[in-house]
Amino acid sequence: MAELRILKDECTGCGLCVDVCPFDALELVDGIAEVNEKCNLCGACVDECPTEAIVLERPEAAEEIDLSAYQGVWVWVEQFNGQASSISWEMMGQGRKIADQLGMNLTACVLGNSVRSTAQEAIHYGADRVFLLDDQTLADVRTEPYARALVDLVREHKPEIFLLGASARGRDLAGAIATELHTGLTADCTGLDIDPETRLLRQTRPAFGGNIMATILCPNHRPQMATVRHRVFEVPDPNPSREGQIIEIPAPMTEEEIANKVVDFLKEEGEVNLADANIIVSGGRGVGGPDGFAPIRELAEVLGGAVGASRAAVDAGWIPYAHQVGQTGRTVRPDIYIACGISGAIQHLAGMQTSKVIVAINKDPEAPIFGVATYGIVGNLFDVVPALTEHLRKKLNK
Repeated sequence: MAELRILKDECTGCGLCVDVCPFDALELVDGIAEVNEKCNLCGACVDECPTEAIVLERPEAAEEIDLSAYQGVWVWVEQFNGQASSISWEMMGQGRKIADQLGMNLTACVLGNSVRSTAQEAIHYGADRVFLLDDQTLADVRTEPYARALVDLVREHKPEIFLLGASARGRDLAGAIATELHTGLTADCTGLDIDPETRLLRQTRPAFGGNIMATILCPNHRPQMATVRHRVFEVPDPNPSREGQIIEIPAPMTEEEIANKVVDFLKEEGEVNLADANIIVSGGRGVGGPDGFAPIRELAEVLGGAVGASRAAVDAGWIPYAHQVGQTGRTVRPDIYIACGISGAIQHLAGMQTSKVIVAINKDPEAPIFGVATYGIVGNLFDVVPALTEHLRKKLNK
């Protein structure tokens, strides 16, 4: 395990390491630098120390693997009660593009019970090959049997790239697989493409609270793994005439070998499904308080849409977190996104700027939201939104 050590006999207590540390992980104690639990081993202090009193010790590199042995792009197709999640088809579309760029095959991994039709769907959505594990023990997504099955498949067939959806199940499963395979994993990606020079997978995700976009590479380990946010990529049009190979694989564990059991699923009351909404009306700091969401909800109801919110409104306690759109909330891609009283911070834009049509309503003509808006209305939302609602109510006969 890597470790940062201070050579006390060499330290002069100059404090340069304390000044350069971005995580407040160093402090001077009795004139000598000491490291605390905040250290993330970034190494910034090592380069700054004028007396070479700071040593970053890393474990010896593992034996190099034969990267050329890894070929192909894989996608895990998430399903629930035999119904595939749309996030899986989004990844199949992007996986198909990446596979074509690399001149490789696209493989779908379908696990579940009575899911042969889902395997056939995966071919329609672009898979050249499907690994089908159809067994009662896989009816519910449980980390232990699912991870065992996918790790075994990866070790045997050696894919170069493995993509999973950044759903609750996908995040949990991806972490378990990457840990077992000792490979890298980039979570919550909002962009995937191939570097033209290295042919590595460029995995893009927001970092530092969404203030920058980080592009991450995994040059020395395989497979290159990433989880991808819902609604980042478009769902491709399926081709029912497309043909591919379905390979049936036996389940890796018996029910007696699996430690946990699924007793029941309880659906949360008032659950908000922003990811699949075609129309979203969102409110931000400009609504002024909980009551300010009343006209937002009324407009959403007339349009048959969902209610969203910015982080500022959620943090203020005006609306539950389930409504939050943005880097730390939901990524959405509706046909119409109406932003009311939302300034357009980069964290919010990261979650909604791929919407097909964006309507911004804000009294500040310089608000950043207008930079991504298809249509902009400069005005007080409490005047504009009720007027818009009334007009649409008459137009839609509601």
